[in-house]
Amino acid sequence: MFYWLLKLVVLGPVLRLVFRPKVEGLENVPRSGPVILACNHLSFSDSIFTPLVMKRKVTFVAKAEYFTGKGIKGWFSRMFFVGAGTIPVDRSGGEAAQAALDTLLRVLREGNIAGIYPEGTRSPDGRLYRGKTGVARLALESGAVVVPVALLNTDEIQPTGTLIPTVKRVRMRIGQPLDFSRYASSRGDRFVERAITDEIMFELMALSGREYVDVYASKLKDPQPQPA
Repeated sequence: MFYWLLKLVVLGPVLRLVFRPKVEGLENVPRSGPVILACNHLSFSDSIFTPLVMKRKVTFVAKAEYFTGKGIKGWFSRMFFVGAGTIPVDRSGGEAAQAALDTLLRVLREGNIAGIYPEGTRSPDGRLYRGKTGVARLALESGAVVVPVALLNTDEIQPTGTLIPTVKRVRMRIGQPLDFSRYASSRGDRFVERAITDEIMFELMALSGREYVDVYASKLKDPQPQPA
């Protein structure tokens, strides 16, 4: 309830007035039932602009540290994510990724919309990077359709490392729903999960017009071995 009050009464009208979102393909988001929004990730602000334009509530997850910061910056961060309907998840342990997926799976089983960034982290340079297969597992476990959402210019509005966004019109493009129910009997098959993930990333590449790089973005930030 607090989310809707904050969005409708405070955040929504102000952000719409200031950033004037332009969205192509909003009609592609189903009006009911579980939906996975698979988004490219360019900016800290992606998790608020995406829910802002949707007619249904969208739930993302974010690391718990965003909700526990101190001082003015911590307060703004906390209000930012609370207002966007984001759920905090402890990502400090080895089961962090699974905890995030479990949280989103609960959202989907309740018939709602879950937002996910298949790249797993923000793009370091604006290009589109290899997707992690969590999005495929989520689709197969929930039976939800996957709707690709391309954020087109949020890296220009709030580049990584900046606190105050530049006032500029937000643009995004939404693709047709992808139904992977034909793979329902292949849950747990890593090859199927990779094929589904690659199909989703191909759609994001086509929608966004961004160059695709077939390596994990996180590998550029942390040169440790990454999962398939």
